[in-house]
Amino acid sequence: MRYGVGLVPWYDGRDGMYGWIWRHLPGNAWSKALIALVLALAVVYVLFQYVFPWAEPLLPFNDVTVDNQ
Repeated sequence: MRYGVGLVPWYDGRDGMYGWIWRHLPGNAWSKALIALVLALAVVYVLFQYVFPWAEPLLPFNDVTVDNQ
């Protein structure tokens, strides 16, 4: 172990990136998995319905450098 960090997150007491969310979801493993899936789908829905359409005019996708010939 170097600089206090193990090779695997759970080796030194940490439980990974989503451990805090998993610990705070109610229920058993199956209900936590279902709730996590619903939350992930909700995030994807919000991104596609609101965030991406808002950001699309700000991105340079229509700035082409090839001329029409």
